[in-house]
Amino acid sequence: MLLGVDVGGTFTDAVLLDGGEVHTAKVPTTPRQESVGVMRAVERVLRRAGAAASGVDVFAHGMTVGTNALLEERGATTALVATGGFADLLEIGRQNRPHLYRLCAPKPTPLVTPERRFEASERVGPDGVVEPLPGDEPERLAAAVEASGAEAVAVCLLFSYLDPSHERRIAEHLRRRLPGVHVSASHEVLPRFREYERCSTTVIDAYLSPLLGRYLGALGEAATDAGLPQPLVMSSSGGVAPAGEAARAGAWSVLSGPAGGAVGAGLLAGLSGDGNALGFDMGGTSCDVCVVEDGEVRRTDEREIGGRPIQLPMVDVHTVGAGGGSIGWADSGGALQVGPRSAGADPGPACYGRGGAEPTVTDANLMLGRLGGGSELAGGVALDVEAAEHAVGQLADSLGLDPRETAAGILRVADQEMVRALRVVTVERGVDPRGFALLPFGGAGPMHAAAIAEELEIGTILCPRAGGVLSALGLCASERRRDTVRTVMMSEGEMTAERIAATVGSMIEETGAGLDEARPRLTYKLRYAGQAFELPVPGPPDPDPAELREAFEGLHGERYGHVDREGEVVLVDIELAMAVPGPAPRPAAAPGGAVERGHRRVLFDGEWIETPVLRGEPAAGSEAEGPLVFELPEATFVVPPGWSTSVDEHGTIVSRWTR
Repeated sequence: MLLGVDVGGTFTDAVLLDGGEVHTAKVPTTPRQESVGVMRAVERVLRRAGAAASGVDVFAHGMTVGTNALLEERGATTALVATGGFADLLEIGRQNRPHLYRLCAPKPTPLVTPERRFEASERVGPDGVVEPLPGDEPERLAAAVEASGAEAVAVCLLFSYLDPSHERRIAEHLRRRLPGVHVSASHEVLPRFREYERCSTTVIDAYLSPLLGRYLGALGEAATDAGLPQPLVMSSSGGVAPAGEAARAGAWSVLSGPAGGAVGAGLLAGLSGDGNALGFDMGGTSCDVCVVEDGEVRRTDEREIGGRPIQLPMVDVHTVGAGGGSIGWADSGGALQVGPRSAGADPGPACYGRGGAEPTVTDANLMLGRLGGGSELAGGVALDVEAAEHAVGQLADSLGLDPRETAAGILRVADQEMVRALRVVTVERGVDPRGFALLPFGGAGPMHAAAIAEELEIGTILCPRAGGVLSALGLCASERRRDTVRTVMMSEGEMTAERIAATVGSMIEETGAGLDEARPRLTYKLRYAGQAFELPVPGPPDPDPAELREAFEGLHGERYGHVDREGEVVLVDIELAMAVPGPAPRPAAAPGGAVERGHRRVLFDGEWIETPVLRGEPAAGSEAEGPLVFELPEATFVVPPGWSTSVDEHGTIVSRWTR
């Protein structure tokens, strides 16, 4: 049995896979102590399945602990050790600005305060040691870090990705001298060039690791007490790692939650479609979108979180503040806006009846009949129509609009925000969305899928049977994975097959330790000499340099429309993933006969239509025409007029645009 538990901003989801049988549960997230919500979700899904904790073989976990701590700036008190003259690197950053024409727009406050930045008397250059590290320097730095009261320290020295000897000596001494302080060394976290990004990533790693260590330690104890195996934690790269390993590398799990959803989208895109889909995860707080091609999620190695760069291999997920709990409001010009502020799990939308008073996307969906008044959402949340009408009515009064018009406006604004997010990962990157299916998931995603598909001219929607908890399902299917990247800077004359193979061999030996049956996956980052950015070329562990160049120029021509046959090609970075294939679950459709039929009025394109409502999980082979509403156990799928639906063998509702 495979158990996956994903913590979101509003709900915590659990999936138990027993062969092809799928059992699910959803409970409200407990923001102040997330492990409590995790164990409640586990208890509920085991109870529904009639299973014992001792029968669980794999317990995979996706979390938002690191992401939230970084966004809310509540990580560990952190110090930085840098090469003399470079202690203010985080403050200086790059010359780019958050807003091109707002010269005074503030940048995020550095995570390390000036009094906790320490300079090491040493210098390494691109050709070797320039200024040796004095013998007593590690002790002087350790004493300074201890006196600063830091809980964690990041060590980031110049050119340590080429020669880590000085950085290694300092880090090893800090670990011996200050055993209670977490130490992150940049040559271990990110041995690649671009000094500012390497420093930022290493500081984030140090900032988050103590917090994750405490959280995962508590979760591990709770799992042991419950008779569960120790959790495997989803990393940002889309693979799981033991909790102890994840706790020591906080930067690697910043996108733990969204990564599970991306893996789940890849699984269902292959099972229920042709492997090409746009994943669209709309939860209570945010919306995450990704591109799945041939069953694989696109990846990146650079992004910003809270305005802070983090440069590690990760799934390419774009996030916007548009979820079911996103709050509608009027700006200073009287225009309707939605998000990014969210009602979250506590108190939640007004219709939850827990003290929320501001209008949200969920309140608007309830007023327009997409959700049923008086019914319960997953997790036992009862919906109060009068509370929703009161909250939206107050906003309507301030805008001078009818409450129903305001509710419809909230949905249109939220839809456009999500359309923009999908265009970022498709149109802006040269991908035509019309060649993909839309795969909505999360508790709110399927309610908005048809409007978004029509806007992007997408003709097929794949709504998974477990769409409301697909991130947790993705956790069950995840591979064991460990990633690394190394800057090598080989010119074309230096780029020999023997040298590349030797470098890759040492990387595989270091990264694959302890991962039995792991298979290496290599990506070579190349560019023309003088260019600022690289293009990724996949290849074997022992590639032919001529074939690498040919593949690079093919990609360069596709991306930029030209190639330089006479230009020198440089191998900049080698990225390695050591992966042990995960389970290959094949969820089956629910048995027939469990669907309850009803009707209610739903607003479609300004017209109220008496609409069939199917509550439960439809059996394989079921067909229907829109308009209709599927009330699935953890999500609601709204199908407008002009769409037809059929249910495949995996329980996925395949909807096609017939207009």
